[in-house]
Amino acid sequence: MLDQLRDGDVVIVWKLDRLSRSLKDLLSIMEKIDAAGAGFRSLTEAIDTTTPAGRMMMQMVGVFAEFEREMIRERTRAGLERARKKGRHPGRKPKLSGDQRREIRDLVRSGKRTEAEAARLFNVHRSTISRVMREASPDAAA
Repeated sequence: MLDQLRDGDVVIVWKLDRLSRSLKDLLSIMEKIDAAGAGFRSLTEAIDTTTPAGRMMMQMVGVFAEFEREMIRERTRAGLERARKKGRHPGRKPKLSGDQRREIRDLVRSGKRTEAEAARLFNVHRSTISRVMREASPDAAA
């Protein structure tokens, strides 16, 4: 529908939540409607972008959405910082310990195992073994 909008068209919805469940998506849709030169009207809310008051209401929705994003960003940063101070690190735990990584390098370099065999032996994907070998090579920093 958005691709077919032309200048002067008006998109009419019963209620805003029928158009989008998230504020981010709603604003993206509203930008596309505006870029097409079309208007927007919600029958159950006081939003009609073909009027000055309706445009103001949409701008207020945008301001609150931006505020909400900033608050989420701030809480996320604070939470990660708290976790770091407690010694926790984001992400999942490494699949292989340092000892296992050394053992893999020794097995593959000595020719006792191929990368595929080492992957089966340590129950990891072959790309994990390739990464272990790549990280250990002298030119890995390049």
